[in-house]
Order: sequence, then structure tokens, then C-alpha cells
Amino acid sequence: MIPYGKQDIQQQDIDAVVDVLQSDFLTQGPKVPAFEQAVANHVGAEYALAVNSATSALHIACLALELGPGDVLWTTPVTFVASANCGLYCGADVDFVDIDPNTYNISVEALKAKLQQAAARDCLPKMLVVVHLCGQPCEMAAIKALADQYGIKVIEDASHAIGGKYRGEYIGNGQYSDITVFSFHPVKIITTAEGGMALTNSKALAEKMDLLRSHGITRDPDKMTHESHGPWYYQQVDLGFNYRMTELQAALGLSQLKRLDEYVAKRHELAATYNELLKTLPVTTPFQHPDSYSGLHLYVIRIQRDKIERSHREVFDSLRAQGIGVNLHYIPVHTQPYYQNLGFVAEDFPNAMAYYQEAISLPMYPNLTDDEQRKVVSALNEAMSV
Repeated sequence: MIPYGKQDIQQQDIDAVVDVLQSDFLTQGPKVPAFEQAVANHVGAEYALAVNSATSALHIACLALELGPGDVLWTTPVTFVASANCGLYCGADVDFVDIDPNTYNISVEALKAKLQQAAARDCLPKMLVVVHLCGQPCEMAAIKALADQYGIKVIEDASHAIGGKYRGEYIGNGQYSDITVFSFHPVKIITTAEGGMALTNSKALAEKMDLLRSHGITRDPDKMTHESHGPWYYQQVDLGFNYRMTELQAALGLSQLKRLDEYVAKRHELAATYNELLKTLPVTTPFQHPDSYSGLHLYVIRIQRDKIERSHREVFDSLRAQGIGVNLHYIPVHTQPYYQNLGFVAEDFPNAMAYYQEAISLPMYPNLTDDEQRKVVSALNEAMSV
């Protein structure tokens, strides 16, 4: 089976983890801050907070921005559920903005129209979570302009997009948002096995997220309510969580980060090969916005169903039967039973549903070979033939 995604673990990664295993620290040692600083330096952010998952990063980002009961968070329906769930964790309500039919990211036009309607009804969201789907950055300049106009906080869910660029600058630099979140899950562009990171240019937000990721506990006398009892002393000054990243994970991340740009460049080579191999087949290949340099975490095609006699499901099943581990990213969040119980219906976001009925994620990872790509395309050709 050729998987849709796969980590690349090299000897230098293994050596980095073994070094930590033989050191004095397995957690809360020097590797985590070193990894944070390295990522911050790479993307051009002031502060970076490593955590145990991107979901945790989204949660503490929302809390740091003071999302809570009575507030509303908007995001895209075409994303992993965590992009929406983070709002519910905070007691806020969640709503969605339909996608752009070309980029599959949140539609700026739909966002503009929905904000105008919400302003007229005096029910604007407090927060917008934009998702750089597949690694392609959203239209952040236009989104920031709208956010500034309506007084909305912005989180970039860049779980797919580390190494990607918007208008020539790395995603994560904080120019267009309050906080950016990265994921280091094994199928992502670089991995820490599990893990995530929140980046910001705000010292206050960084300090708040730092507190929240470790039980709300501080050892800083300046943050305590009264004088320390001694060198052993700490205080819980907020209700936080055990969201810390381990030294093992950070060591792996530091090693992987050295190959980040190489990995993204290789993904662009693979995408160019796919584009060429697929140009005669009845599929829509990924659109790349001229302002973006995608991280290309995923390579999603859309089946042109009006040009073939097989259904989307039949094409998908045929590919799996032929040993091609395709996937579908994502089932629109508003169609999940939990969200249906909140009152959402499938027809609320027609572009998202049209995407879902046609999308297939083809294998995309740095070690994918030319022969494997040709096998994928040959299998797709057969899958679409009667």
C-alpha cells in the first residue's frame, strides 16, 4: 500500500532522540526551548510555545485571546474538527464560513458578506480561525483587513503549512494574525511524533499560553499573589492543563527542522510531476494562489464527475483496492453528528459539500518515488474507467 502520507525518519533524527534518552532530562529540559527558538527564528516570530498537539495549541490560543461563554468563533467547514472544537472547549458558540471553490480555503467574499450580516444583527464573532488547507495560505491580507474593520481576533491554523509562504514571507510570522498554530503529527511536513506549537508576536499572549500549557502554575515571583515561601515554592494562578511537549519530541523536531525547506521543495517537485501526469485525466488538480507558496502537506484532486461514469465512492474504493492509500481531507465539520445536533445542516455550506463529493487526497510525502507516482496515476486512470 502506498500511503497518502508518511514521516521521514533519518539516522540523525534517531541519534538526536537517543542523545536525550541518555541525558538528564526527558521533559522540561533544554531541548524544548531550543526547538521553540529555532522555529520562531525560522519563520520570523517573536515567541513560540511548544505543546503536545496542535489541538492543545488551538485551545490555549483561544483561551489566551479570552474566548469564552457568550462569544462566537467562526472557521471553515473543510478542516479537521479541532479547528472548530477549540471554540467549544472554551464555552463559546461556533459557526462556519463557506470555502472558496478554487483554493478550498475560507472564502473572503463569503466572509465579507457574513460579517456585514452579523454586524447588522449585532452578533459579530469574537474570533476567526482560518485554516491553510493542504498547506496553501489563505488570503491573509484581505482577511486581516476585515478582521481589523470589525474588531475580530484571528488565529491561523497552519497545521498543514509550516514552510509555506504568503507574499514571500514564511507562514507563522504573525503579520496578519494574533496567533499561528503548527502541527507536528507524523504525516505533517516535519514531525515530533505528536506535537504542536503556537506562535505570536505578543509577549502578553505568549506568557498567558506558557502558563496555560503547564497547569496554570508559575515559579515567577513577579506573577505570584504573595511572597515566595522558598526555592521550592510555586503557585497555581490560573486553571491550566498538562499540554507540555517532551524533550524527546523537541529533539526530533529540531533535527527535522533542518530539512524543512528541503521537504517543502521536494513536495513542490512531486506536485509538478502529478500536474503533468494528470493533465489528460478528468480531474481538477490543486490551484495555487499567486500570493502563496504552499507547504503542500496534501495534494487534493477533485473528480470531474460529469465526465466519468463511476461515482466518487467507486473511484475511491478502486484506488484503495489497487493498493493506493488515498484519503479524503476533510468531511465537512458541520455534517458531523455532534454539530448536526447543534442545528447545522449539510446545505448550509454548498461549496464545502461540493468539495466533499469530489475530493481525494493522493499520496504526497518526500520519499514518494517517480515509479510510485506513476503507479498512483495509472491506478486512478483505471479507477475512473468503466
